[in-house]
Amino acid sequence: MGTPIRRVIPVTHHGPLRRLGAAALLALAAVPLLWTAFEALKTGGSPAAWHALAQDPALPDAALLTLWTGLASTLLAWWGAAALLARGFVRHRLARLLRGLPMMLATPHAALAIGFLFLLAPSGWLLRALSPWLTGFDSPPPWPTTQDPWGLGLIAALVIKEIPFLLWTAATQLQRDDVRQRWRAEHALAQTLGYAPRRAFWLVLWPQLSTRLRWPLLAVLAYGLTVVDMALVMGPASPPTLAVLAWQWLQDADPATYAQGAAAGVLLALMVLACSALWQAAQQLQRKVLAHGHGLRGSSARTPGTELGLWLLVGVYAVVLLALAVGSVSGVWAFPAVWPQSFTTAAWQQVAQSSGTVFTTLWLATGSSAIALVWSVAWLELAPRRWDEALRPLLYLPLVLPAVLWVVGLYGVGLQLRLEGQASGLLIAHTLMVLPYVLLALSPAYLGFDPRYAQLNASLGRSGRAFLLRVKWPLLKRSLASATAVGFAVSVAQYLPTLYVGAGRFSSVTTEAVTLASGGQRSLTSAYAGLQLALPVLAFALAAWLGRPRRFRHTAA
Repeated sequence: MGTPIRRVIPVTHHGPLRRLGAAALLALAAVPLLWTAFEALKTGGSPAAWHALAQDPALPDAALLTLWTGLASTLLAWWGAAALLARGFVRHRLARLLRGLPMMLATPHAALAIGFLFLLAPSGWLLRALSPWLTGFDSPPPWPTTQDPWGLGLIAALVIKEIPFLLWTAATQLQRDDVRQRWRAEHALAQTLGYAPRRAFWLVLWPQLSTRLRWPLLAVLAYGLTVVDMALVMGPASPPTLAVLAWQWLQDADPATYAQGAAAGVLLALMVLACSALWQAAQQLQRKVLAHGHGLRGSSARTPGTELGLWLLVGVYAVVLLALAVGSVSGVWAFPAVWPQSFTTAAWQQVAQSSGTVFTTLWLATGSSAIALVWSVAWLELAPRRWDEALRPLLYLPLVLPAVLWVVGLYGVGLQLRLEGQASGLLIAHTLMVLPYVLLALSPAYLGFDPRYAQLNASLGRSGRAFLLRVKWPLLKRSLASATAVGFAVSVAQYLPTLYVGAGRFSSVTTEAVTLASGGQRSLTSAYAGLQLALPVLAFALAAWLGRPRRFRHTAA
């Protein structure tokens, strides 16, 4: 008799134990998230605070400025990312387009804003390069090139920072082999009907991809409307944006003023919801227009604007990073000299003496990203798909709620649990902020994993544990490492949670950099901003090394 055939055991994805584990994971995340949101809304829901907010003369201008900077930056970033993605997809150069994204993603918002400030300021590099031979300036002019009253500098900085994020989230969707192959086939089919490659992309692929980018886009919109750290560096000062105004009120010791700041945070949340609804309506209208293209096939001619836009984006990042590097070692640097007259390492020596600040940043980023990764993997592995889809809005609360409102809730929860100013409270606050980013980064690859691997594993009689350890997680190691690096970078960039929950007892590289940006210490500010950039870059480099493909050596028989 032959070898008996093994019975193929069906893979049970969501048995009672798995559902119980998913429920426990949900409680572990949902309780602090909902508690934080409740405390924030309770603090900002005082009628007296809303009355004081409505009577404040700075509110109308601040609200209009917030809408202008947030919507304009989101629209430009969305259009820029879409144009670059269309170019890369049509010309089969997505890999080349995405090659420099890790470096851009690793650049924290505050570090980019500080480098942008040193580039565009009246005494910055741009005017130095043009003076005095073109401008005739022997001293910095009194121009509002930074912190301009129109918010143009803030819009430019936000656009430059958010385009790489949108490109990267789109790339995570294209990592799924089934999606990529299907979209390639649909794109080719549209071209056989006479549509130009770019026209086929906009009519066939972009409506599908833009739907999948709903949450990343909402995160960009919410951040643009509620940003504080970049607005403190690059945003207008009189009046400031509503988020900065709320931050100023929240720093006041008077409980009534503090409640007014919380009410301003609730108003920001309502503005985010309203703008999101309008954006979704506009996208639906656009899809209807594209669906009735009236047979327009488009032109196959190349558009040089996207090529120029890509080089411009890369060039801005390169110049900003160079400005931070040179500024961190600059000594005497009189205007209009392009290069410093003397160089010194005094700023870096002072940073080295602040080893506690660096250590705090490292353990917070490492701990929060590791906890978020473990939770995300367990959730994606155990939770039924319908649970995951229904609960994403809850899990993404830190993404869409204004940071100034979220820290009010975190501070309230910390006070009740006596975690204010404690290392454990600060770690929890960072983990809650990091978790949605790690989940967002990991989901496309993890949920798109080919289920036939699990079926083959079961047919061979191997356990589910062996499947995870020997097959699934090794194949997903690149995505796991990248998601961890994203979480690390998000934690490093946290400003308000560290400031409020830490209660002044903990300082991070970001809090030091933003605080110094308002002063005149160019070299020390550049050094801290450079360190703030270097830490995520090292994390992404380590992720790239850990996620590299496995190489097999073939030996002769």
